Amino acid sequence: MLAVVRKLADGLIALSAAIGALGLLCEVVILLADVIGRAFGSPIYGSQDLITMTMVIVVFGAMALCDRQGGHISVDLFERSYPELMNRVIDILSALLGAVIFLGIAYAVNESAKISTMLNLSTNLLRLPKDLFQNGLSIFALLTSVGMALRAVELTLSGRDIRKGDTA
Repeated sequence: MLAVVRKLADGLIALSAAIGALGLLCEVVILLADVIGRAFGSPIYGSQDLITMTMVIVVFGAMALCDRQGGHISVDLFERSYPELMNRVIDILSALLGAVIFLGIAYAVNESAKISTMLNLSTNLLRLPKDLFQNGLSIFALLTSVGMALRAVELTLSGRDIRKGDTA
């Protein structure tokens, strides 16, 4: 059962990362076109709006993959001096804390998106609706939270740390 959930989670994480990569590609193209346009006296109108909103997709789209591959900052200063069980408990607690933090981010941004919808908020120049990007950020943060919670469950039940490729 856990393997099926992990496979589904990995698929969603890969989709999230692919969306983030597409956002990065769009951002590079926009920046390149804007720089070239500025050189000829004709910058892209609203490029700052596009870059700002695309950055949300780039950063939070890749967040779940960053956790999945162990890319978040970790301090292992005392890891060698602690017993294995204590290190495992610390890993479980840190995964749960991360899940709670990202769940809080998802909730707060979702509430902000509701306000943006109610007030019809948009970007300054292009009038892109902010709630679409906020809802996307909320979904990406929720996916990261689920990934971290799943990692905590895997560590608890099987001792397997998905970030290290452990098969214990």
